[in-house]
Amino acid sequence: LNDYKNRIDDTYNSLLKANGVITAELLKNAITGVSDIPKYILQAGEIEREHLKIRSVQIDSTSSYRGSKMYQHYLREYINSLGKEDMLFTDITEEFGNSYILYLKMNYPHKPSYRNHCSCWLKRLVYLAVDNGILRFNPIEDVQYEKKPPKKLMYISKSQLQDIMNHPKPDPLQELARRTFIFSCFCGLAYVDVQRLYPHHIGTTADGRKYIRTYRKKTDVEAFIPLHPIAEQILSLYNTTDDSKPIFPLPCRDMIWFEIHELGFARQFKHNLSYHQSRHTFGTLLVSAGVPIESIAKMMGHTNIRTTQGYAKVTDDKISEDMDRLIVRRFMV
Repeated sequence: LNDYKNRIDDTYNSLLKANGVITAELLKNAITGVSDIPKYILQAGEIEREHLKIRSVQIDSTSSYRGSKMYQHYLREYINSLGKEDMLFTDITEEFGNSYILYLKMNYPHKPSYRNHCSCWLKRLVYLAVDNGILRFNPIEDVQYEKKPPKKLMYISKSQLQDIMNHPKPDPLQELARRTFIFSCFCGLAYVDVQRLYPHHIGTTADGRKYIRTYRKKTDVEAFIPLHPIAEQILSLYNTTDDSKPIFPLPCRDMIWFEIHELGFARQFKHNLSYHQSRHTFGTLLVSAGVPIESIAKMMGHTNIRTTQGYAKVTDDKISEDMDRLIVRRFMV
């Protein structure tokens, strides 16, 4: 017992000298030989990514895990640019955090929101070091996030939507991407919700009108959508009877994202086309048609009416832009 007590005392003093901090958890792990608490930040990042990978299966969402890949990549790249393979948590300073953001600004054309995500990943790892007793406080806690510009909803115009509808594709995958994009333009479902759409989500009213009733994956809020004839026509081309399979035979997200991008490129749109623009297009079309905000919120499955009001602002901005063009033309006459 005396030998064991002396070992504890020696280990305690060694840890205190090396880390400047001591916790019961650190002492226990050192005594028992457990060394799974990483002392290096990139090492901790890889372990955290493994935890996110497991978590993504549990919650059926891979967005956080997929995002962490690039956040970890940029952090590794920055540390390597300093001539190091990895960095001890005890070497992390506020200057390190600020210099990292400056490095991203100088080397990549990312928006402030993306740089904030990178900074958030860095802070997440440092907070884990605090939780594990490696640090007494977070040295980059005061590193400021950048102010984001007002969010701009990207959507396509009626003429652009008509252009897409008028040009079917010979390739089966491209045509599937085109049809589902048009479908979402007329029902407002996000890609993941279309991917999870089954025949039992389709109902029929007493007067024979078809509708979709489903819960959105992102918010778990019910969306009730009376079907536009065009959306109904697209549905009829796919599985509406076998409830063991989804309605649309959609591939993985990355494949359909590429096809949608190619669709916009083929139609020579000025901005990159993404699947989510179909949802924004649905919202702006409804506002333009004079549909009440409350009805739009229910159809789109919004948790807050203020989210829906953003579409009304987009429409107001569009009207102002149209008037500005009219004024310019008038002055040119």
